[in-house]
Amino acid sequence: MPFELPEYLQPFLLPLLIAVPLAVLIWIITVRRGDHRDLGVPPPPVRPHPDGMRTPAAAPRAAAPVRPAAVPVSTDPADRLPLLLVDDSAVVRAKLLKLFTDAGYEAQTAKDGTEALELMSKTRFGVLLTDLEMPNMDGFELIKSVQGSMETEDLPIIAITGHEELHARLHQIQGLYGMFHKPWNDRELLKRVDTLSTMRRVQA
Repeated sequence: MPFELPEYLQPFLLPLLIAVPLAVLIWIITVRRGDHRDLGVPPPPVRPHPDGMRTPAAAPRAAAPVRPAAVPVSTDPADRLPLLLVDDSAVVRAKLLKLFTDAGYEAQTAKDGTEALELMSKTRFGVLLTDLEMPNMDGFELIKSVQGSMETEDLPIIAITGHEELHARLHQIQGLYGMFHKPWNDRELLKRVDTLSTMRRVQA
């Protein structure tokens, strides 16, 4: 039995048959054109293009993780531990003291190993510079005593000597951070002490 539309709906049949396909067609064209205004959807933001074209704005990039700032290491000699300069010659002690105080270091002097150990019992030093041939306690005994004590075993030691025949004995000593001949090169000696005192400062 064929379906018959009620008479009161028949006047609306033709307009519906025309309007519905037309609305669908308009919706398809609108979507393909990207015209979002007719659909009630806000368009994506745009930004100027170098060629004058309008292109959608790129999504914001995620912020890079913040790394903790490195702790700065002071290079100012005044911020470092004092130096201990040991030599039985008053002239040598005066030259070493002037060299390092002019460079901004604090320094103390001792005339032999015994006096040096007494100073180390009261003060923590950054670098020890010692002669080898001295009365009472020579440089070899001083180095052995410093390296054998838990309080001073990590103290960097530089040996200074004017005797070539002592070099063979020096090479037998473990843990020396430098050996300089008299007369020494001021620039090279300062450079070595700068490096060691900075290392000592970081370890502290």
